[in-house]
This record gives sequence, structure tokens and C-alpha cells, in this order.
Amino acid sequence: MLLWTAFALMTGAAILAVLWPLRVQREDRLAGDAEADLAVYRDQLAEIERDRASGLIGTSEGDAARTEVARRMLRAAERSGEATHPSDTRRRAAAVLALIGVPLLAGALYLNLGSPTYEGQPLAARLDAQPGEADVAILVRKVEAHLEANPDDGRGHEVIAPVYFRSGRYDDAARAWSNAIRLLGDSAAREGGLGEALVAANGGVVTAAAKAAFDRAVALDPMAVRARYYLGLAAEQDGRKDEAAAIWGKLAADAPPGAPWLPTVQEALARVKPASGPNPSEVAAAQNMSEADRAAMVRSMVDGLASRLAQQGGGIDEWLRLVRAWSVLGEGEKAKAAAGDARKQFAQDSAALARIDELTRQLGLGS
Repeated sequence: MLLWTAFALMTGAAILAVLWPLRVQREDRLAGDAEADLAVYRDQLAEIERDRASGLIGTSEGDAARTEVARRMLRAAERSGEATHPSDTRRRAAAVLALIGVPLLAGALYLNLGSPTYEGQPLAARLDAQPGEADVAILVRKVEAHLEANPDDGRGHEVIAPVYFRSGRYDDAARAWSNAIRLLGDSAAREGGLGEALVAANGGVVTAAAKAAFDRAVALDPMAVRARYYLGLAAEQDGRKDEAAAIWGKLAADAPPGAPWLPTVQEALARVKPASGPNPSEVAAAQNMSEADRAAMVRSMVDGLASRLAQQGGGIDEWLRLVRAWSVLGEGEKAKAAAGDARKQFAQDSAALARIDELTRQLGLGS
């Protein structure tokens, strides 16, 4: 109602601005000129009467003069009427056009271009809207306003913490997770969220506080993927690559088929895993071995590769090397089993699967 009242006042002001210049027009000046002429003619009649009374003109001459002046006065009066009435008509037409035409034109444009049936959207209504219907910034402000009034609402802190993190507000995210833990208690998800926010706030460095949060998360849930990954990263950043390889290898081995985070773990594992194959001293020693000892050494190496891949995972080249090694050693069933494990490991990698299929075909291992 208030909005329409404002619209009405604005329309009235616009109409007034249009009508105001029409109040004085040229015909008003013409009417004023006619009145001036009539005043002159009246003075002439008075002068004629004086002249006739003083004998300066005769009666017939005076009557003729009076008749001529009267005729002029009539013409002036007619001009005055003609100037007044058309002016009134034009003013009325302009007023009607302004009072009716302008609102009608504005209404027609609004109906055509506007949204007259759309309900109003005050801020309070938008704040009460469902999350899928509201802007993220409004949701954040809504939760922040709620937490300002209810600072001990742990659930509110838990809800806004990941939103802060996705928005790049890492310090706020860490603070929100800390409040959620303080008010709601420990959980692997909350401790993991706190640790991840601390890592992001420190440019990717796993600080002591972040590592402590990840340790608590793993203590609460030994299968917590996020915490285990960052504990491996902490070991790598501290120079303990063997420990990092062991953590990430176990994480890769525990991954369900098609886990979206598995490629990230495999990439990290490739950075820290020790190189496979014999070292120079082992190669030199193998040259002096008997065929049986040399075969035993090769089998030991293949067993070690198989054990490491089962525990820590590895790249596609290592899996293919294992399949080929078992096949060369005459262990066809173990080669098939290794190929099956490799397919599970790379279930979402079509290129890797194609390489596995090609190798098993070449080695005659079947499907």
C-alpha cells in the first residue's frame, strides 16, 4: 500500500509539472489587450460628450461619433470573448490528457514490461526462504545474525564452518569449527574440518595445531580419509617420506572402487615411495650367484613388489611390471590375480584399464 501511495504522489507531481505552464497562455494576453481597447473607447465616448456639451461639435456629428466608437467597442468585446473561450477549451483538453492519459499510458507500459502479479520480496521473507532459493551471501548473513544473538548454538557454528571454507574465509572456518567442537564435542568430521581449515589458513602447511586435530580425528575414526591424507602430508613436509608412503599406501589400499579422492592419494604416493628394483650392490652380487640363487632373488623381489603394491598401492607401470614378472616366473594364477587387483585399483581410469587388457592379451592370461 505504501508503495502505491508513493507512485500516486509521484504521478501527481509529474502532472502538476505539465499543467503549471498552461495556466498563462497567449489568449490571456489577447483578452488583456481587448480590455485596454475598451477603456480607450470609453474615454473617447466621454470626450465626445464633453465636446457636444461645449458646442464644439453638433448633435448629428456627436451621434455619428458615438455610433462609430460603440461599433469599435463591440468588436473589442467580441475579440475578448473569442480569446477567452478557446483558451479554456485547450486548457481543459490538456488537463484531461495529463490527468487521464499519462496514468493510462504508464499503467499500460507497466502491465507490458513489469511484473504486477509478482509478490513483494522484503528482506525478512528472503531470509526465511529455503537454502536452495536464497543467495549464499544472504544465508551466511542469516546464520551470522543468528549466532550473534545465540553464540552458544553449536549447530549453527557447524553449519557455517564449511561455507566459510568454500568462500576462502579460512580463519573464520577454523574459528567456527573450534566453537562447534567446544559446544558439541569431538567428532572425526569436526576435527578434520578444523585441521583442514588451519592448513588452508597457513598456505598448505600442516602446523602442529592442525596435526593435533588430525590425530584426534583418526583416534575417533581410524578410517577418516581426510585426516589420514593430511597426516601423510605432515610426514612428507617433515622429511619422513617412508612414513608418508606407508600412510598413503594404506589409505590407497583401503579405498573403495572408484573413490574420487584416490587419484590424489596415488599422486602423493608417487612423490614419496621408494624406487623399486635392486640397487647396484645387489646387481653386482647377483652376477656371482648360481641360477637357483638368482631365481630366488628375483622371486623375492617380485614378492616384495607385490606386497608393497597390496599395502601401499602404486602406479600403473608398477602393476604392469608385477603382472609381467609373475607371468615370466610361470605363476599364471598370480599374474591373473595381480591383473584383477590392478583393474580394481584403476577402475575409473579407462587408459590404465586398456593397458592392463592389452598386457593380459599379450601374455595369454585371458580376461
